[in-house]
Amino acid sequence: MQIPRGRGSGEAPPNPFERLHVELDRGALEELRAVDPEWQAPAPTTQFFVDDSRSVLSRNHSPDIPFEYSLNPYRGCEHGCSYCYARRTHEYLGWNAGIDFETRILAKTDAAELLQAELCRMREPPTHLSCSGVTDPYQPVERRLGITRSCLAVLAEMRMPVTIITKNHLVTRDIDHLAELAGFDAAAVGVSVNTLDRDLAAALEPRASSPRMRLRAVRELNDAGIPAGIMLAPVIPGLNDHAIPAVLEAAAEAGARFVGTTTVRLPGSVAPVFESWLRGQLGDIKAEAVLGRIRATRGGALNTNAFGGSRMRGSGPVADTIHAMIRVGMRRHGLEQRFPKLSNAAFRRVSRAQPELF
Repeated sequence: MQIPRGRGSGEAPPNPFERLHVELDRGALEELRAVDPEWQAPAPTTQFFVDDSRSVLSRNHSPDIPFEYSLNPYRGCEHGCSYCYARRTHEYLGWNAGIDFETRILAKTDAAELLQAELCRMREPPTHLSCSGVTDPYQPVERRLGITRSCLAVLAEMRMPVTIITKNHLVTRDIDHLAELAGFDAAAVGVSVNTLDRDLAAALEPRASSPRMRLRAVRELNDAGIPAGIMLAPVIPGLNDHAIPAVLEAAAEAGARFVGTTTVRLPGSVAPVFESWLRGQLGDIKAEAVLGRIRATRGGALNTNAFGGSRMRGSGPVADTIHAMIRVGMRRHGLEQRFPKLSNAAFRRVSRAQPELF
């Protein structure tokens, strides 16, 4: 299927939680194009909704993920990455994991107030929060809404440690709050960079910053005293794994302090979305080669659900080769393997309803 310009998917895969599904009549579309070769389906527009959830913190129960709570200002993500494991979360809302995920965005407009109240209610503060554990907190609409920024203002006031994962240079807008937190060893940022090929990045992650701008963000954050590194993720065997040495070298030149990495995983309806994107970009023969390489890291499947190291890194000779390449590159450039350890020793409860007495 033809993918709309600036989108990662044109698919509307069935929602497993819904009994009814609207199937696109592709034959009718071909008939329209035959009559009028210049005819194009109207481009999907992004809709924004207010998310009236009464919590912004989600507790993590997965032993594969090194944080206890995640802070999620948005549901859905306009970046449109076709491989995104979070696409399935839109199915819980009655939408689909394809085009709906990137065109129907829910924003938690009162996230800062909810965050402060939740942290004040906790008997013991978490070791740190992850922002965001699901969708990107700096997707394009954040420039206008500033929800993530308002949450960072709360975290800075309360000195609550936070790690941020993003694909967007927009994170540098909030250097003031992040630098304040970094002064208490309470902030670190991982910027996702999995290729230096601008064209591939634009197709794979259509509304995210270019690789050059992401690396610039790493430089600017570190220059401001905020520990920043890269997330070499996801590594997609047969598509971007050849770029690992160059990405690590560029990250080191940008001043990255650490590298995190995962191998692509395609749970449930994410698999057909990514497969459709892959065939549209590479054609059937090359797409099958990439899918075969992914299956070689997942025991013959496109995803593995069992907890343990292999869920995030894959297993088998292909996965072993990828991670050996990463280890060699990290040693060569003096890069750390993990995010820096943050401290919540300076955490303080600050309630807007009752100012501090001292």
